[in-house]
This record gives sequence, structure tokens and C-alpha cells, in this order.
Amino acid sequence: MGNSETRYIFVTGGVVSSLGKGITSASLGALLESRGIKVTIMKLDPYINLDPGTMNPFQHGEVFVTDDGAETDLDLGHYERFTGISATQSDNITTGGIYSDIIKKERKGDYLGGTVQVVPHVTDHIKKFISHDIKNEDFVICEIGGTVGDIESLPFLEAIRQFSNDTEKKNSLFIHLTLVPYLKASGELKTKPTQHSVKELRSLGIQPDIIICRSEKKIPIAERKKISLFCNVNIENVIETVDVRTIYEAPISFHKEKLDDRVLSHFNIKSKRSPNLTKWKNITTKVLNTKKDVNIGIIGKYVNLKDAYKSLDEALTHGGIANNLKVNLSRIDSEHLKSQNLKSALKDVSGILIPGGFGKRGSEGKIAAIKYARLNNIPFFGICFGMQMAIIEAARNLLNIKNASSSEFGNNCTPVVGLLEEWQKGKERFKGSEKDLGGTMRLGLYEAILKRNSLISKIYSMKKIKERHRHRYEVNIKYKDEFEKKGLIFSALSPDGLLPEIIELKNHPWFIGVQFHPEFKSRPFTPHPLFSSFVKAAELSQKKN
Repeated sequence: MGNSETRYIFVTGGVVSSLGKGITSASLGALLESRGIKVTIMKLDPYINLDPGTMNPFQHGEVFVTDDGAETDLDLGHYERFTGISATQSDNITTGGIYSDIIKKERKGDYLGGTVQVVPHVTDHIKKFISHDIKNEDFVICEIGGTVGDIESLPFLEAIRQFSNDTEKKNSLFIHLTLVPYLKASGELKTKPTQHSVKELRSLGIQPDIIICRSEKKIPIAERKKISLFCNVNIENVIETVDVRTIYEAPISFHKEKLDDRVLSHFNIKSKRSPNLTKWKNITTKVLNTKKDVNIGIIGKYVNLKDAYKSLDEALTHGGIANNLKVNLSRIDSEHLKSQNLKSALKDVSGILIPGGFGKRGSEGKIAAIKYARLNNIPFFGICFGMQMAIIEAARNLLNIKNASSSEFGNNCTPVVGLLEEWQKGKERFKGSEKDLGGTMRLGLYEAILKRNSLISKIYSMKKIKERHRHRYEVNIKYKDEFEKKGLIFSALSPDGLLPEIIELKNHPWFIGVQFHPEFKSRPFTPHPLFSSFVKAAELSQKKN
């Protein structure tokens, strides 16, 4: 299985969800990379959806999109931001994806009439997935979604137990992340939840090699010894992770706790060099100690769940890092945004950002906010759906098309936004899509040609760009000339000239809409130029006011 030299690290979680398995996996990957070790990271999700693409963000947070067009778990965004790895379709699979593959094979008769069972067929499929795309990586970090004890996790845990035996135990390592809660009333940290979680894991045949204890307080040695004793884990391998002030502090914190040292010790590997964490320390210092700040308003309908816009939040933080600014985010529910409360809701923000989304709910609040930004010279950044709403606003108020809207919201309108097929019937479909765009989404990396002497060409300092897309509806190119007469420039198009990729407004400090999702490609050490520029524009606007 895989490269005979490849070692496998399996990360599981217990007690409660959202403990930070993704950040832990990403941090460990970053630490190993900084030692010159080649790493890849993957995520196995127990839910039955084929992928998170159709899930409400309130259910599972943001849908992260890879270069090759996979709709994946948001943890893959952490993996990309923390390491030099670009995630692919082969880095994330769900129970639904596994069962779908197996049922297709069964229908074709691949099992020769045999009974298809969880063991061995499902577990074998999982094992094959874990090792199928391994090339010359030294380590594979494999995060198992969900919580030990969940019924849907059982096939995955059985698969990694078998996998460990198949690859010889010396080539695998189990890390278990648990909660050590602090009870204010008694002033005590409680180890029992961790003990029970490990007991559950051991009952499934998996003995954790390292236990990472998540806590809001430092864990005294006495409690660590108790965990070591009852969980049958060496005291040196009981590692605490106290809540950090910024996620970019996590690799530093884990190194202080010797997580990377303990991992290498388990495999009897002597590292050629210690990790250089200077860049992480610099980033952390900037995030925590920057005195100047700027206020950005994110207007969306999923603002009550922070994870719904996770990559966006981080990209704005990166834009702040690039400008030595702390970015304060105001989350404004677009459904509650009306013309009568618009001014008071936006009075403290110096930049307005409208992110991606689907559906009519909350759209009129977004359109009203865009009009406010346009008329009051407030920097505006529209992403995907946000750009489409900017087009609708401009069509209504600059072109005087009063019923301008998106065909996504119904047919009783003039569609300035719609499916490509609605205005390109009989013509060649967009290159790069094998299917009719009416039945699918434009997903993954696509090229755009930038207009000379535009603001966007100055921001990118390039003629061509490639960015990640996730959308079904497009801006109608038919109105391009009319918009441009009114100062709304189509400053980037697809290579065939059919699809508007970027718009910008003349005679405005900073007004840009993009059809793609630049947040997916932003990194703490290489902030995306659009976010750097937007945050800078917001700072200048704040100074004026």
C-alpha cells in the first residue's frame, strides 16, 4: 500500500466535535514540512452526502473548492493555508462517496454475485482511498471526521485499524484529540471524558499513541499522569493544547509541546534539522500586536456561523497582515438590512464585502448595501453572488431596468444574471465544461484575461489570471456595452469573451466584483492581492471619514 517508505498518521477526535482536528493536522503538517519532510493531508468524512456541495453552510460550514474542482470540507482550506500543499479531489471523501462507488460496482457485477458488506468491501474501499494517490510522500496525515462513538464513524475506524496492521504498526501512528473540560464551580480540570473517549477507541481495537488534550486551562502534571495511567499512553505523549489567540499560533504552540518531536520519535526518525518557525512567529506578532485597525462589514445570510465564511475571514486577516492592520469584521445579516436601517447598520464600516451564496433570501438587503457603497464612495468587494448583485443594482439604477434580476430568483424579470444557456442557445458552450452549464456548476480553476490599464490589472500586475470558481449563474454579457457607457467596466473576461469575470466602477475609490472565489487561494505568507488592495482601500476610506 502506497510507498513502502510512507508513514501514516491517523487523527481522531473524542468527547465533542469542533475540537480542532483540522488545525491540529494542518499544524503538524506545517511542522514536518519545515523539517524538510514531504507531507500530504487528507480528510475522511462520515456523513452520507456525496460531498458538502449541496449542504447548507449552517450544517457544515464553508464549502472549500480545490483547483481541480472538488467541493470539499473546510479543513482542506486549513491544510492549504498552513502547508505548501494544494489540495485535490483525492484528499477528501465521504461515506456517501464510498457507498456510491461500491453500489456502482455492484450494479456492474464487479462483485460476481457476492454479498456486499461493510467488512470487507467498505473498509477495503477506505483503505484503498487512503493510499491510492501516494507518490513519494514521507508522511500521510489522515483526519477522520466526526467523533469516536458516532455510529457513522465505525467503518472508518475499523478501516484504519486494519490499515495499521496491513502496513505494519511501525509505519502508522494514532493521534487522539480530546476535551479536558474545566468546571468553574469546583475549579477543576476533568480527565474522565478523555478516559472514556480513549476507552471507546480501544474497544474498537485502536490504541492511541499520542493523546492531545484540548483545554482552556493549562493541564497540571498530576492530571497528565492520570491520563497517561488510565489511557495506557506514555506521559511524554500526553500533549496539551491550550486555546491559542490566533490559529497561526497553533504550530508554535504544538512545537513547544514537542508534538513533532514525539511523532518522529515514534517512527525512530532523526530529523536533519529543527523546524524554522520564524515566519509563524512574525505572522502571530503581526496579528496580535498590530495597533492600527480597519472595520469591514461582511453582508450575508450565514453570518451567524463563523465557519460559513472561514476562508473569507482568513483572507481578510491576510489582507490585514499585508498592510500591518488588524481587520475587525462586522457580520451583518442581509435579511435584516432594509433601506430605513441601512445607514445606521453601515455607519461604522469602512469597507463592504458581499460574499458568495445562493438563493433569493436576503438578496434585496445586499443590493441596497451595494447601492449605498456606490453612492457614498465606500470600498466595495463583491465575490461571486456579490458581483451578480452588483450587476443587478447597476442595471436597476444606472440602466433604469427596473425589473432587472437573476433568473435564479424566478422568470418574471429581465435576466441580467442567469444560466449561460439562456442567452447562448445554439452557440458553443463554455470551454472546459463537458456538461451543459444549466445542469451543473462551474467548479475549479478557470482562466481570465485582464483589461489593460484597469484597476484590476494594476492589482494583479498580470495579463492573465487563474482563479477558483463555484457557481451556476453568470452575468449576461449582452449588457456589457451599456454598462460600460455608465462607467461599470468589464475588466476581465473568460478567454472566449463570453463570460464576465471581473467588474469595476470608474470614478470610485474601490468598487470591484469578481465571479470567482479569491479567498480560496489566499495564504498568510502570500496574501491574495485583491484582499490586500481592498483592506488598504478601506483603511484610506476610514482615514478620510
